[in-house]
Amino acid sequence: MKNIIVGILTVGVLALMISTFMRGGAFQGGEHAKVIEDFGDSMGENAATAAVDEKDDRAKEEEQLKALRDKAGNVGAFPVSQAYKSKCASCHGVNGSGFQNGKKLMGPKLYGQDAEKLYTDLIDFKAGRKENMIMKGLLINLSQEELKTFADEIGEFPARAKAQE
Repeated sequence: MKNIIVGILTVGVLALMISTFMRGGAFQGGEHAKVIEDFGDSMGENAATAAVDEKDDRAKEEEQLKALRDKAGNVGAFPVSQAYKSKCASCHGVNGSGFQNGKKLMGPKLYGQDAEKLYTDLIDFKAGRKENMIMKGLLINLSQEELKTFADEIGEFPARAKAQE
């Protein structure tokens, strides 16, 4: 009995598919789509010019907004070493805040931490006592003196920020 019902439904679906194919395929707008295209063409060049001007205005606004975001993201910026920029800034931010352009970064906030604590943490990351594969990979080839230099530089961030004001 189940097979008979399934067979009848299958034949019905196939009949509907053939009927749709013979009528010219599924409805894709048909004649109505052509009317809408013609209507769009008859609006004239004024509408097209207005759309282009609107896009130009929108592009100018986007550029201005981007410039403001960049400026806002760099307000707290102060001079840092190239080594810090290349090793640390992508995760901890240019100023060690853990944010860049208003977005939270992967690394925690370093700004305001004590240089000795930072140095101890860097040694622990390098030795593997603190687990973080990114930090270990970045620090694996650095000497103790380089780690101390990083810790001292980051420890000076609050003083550099005050001097920048």
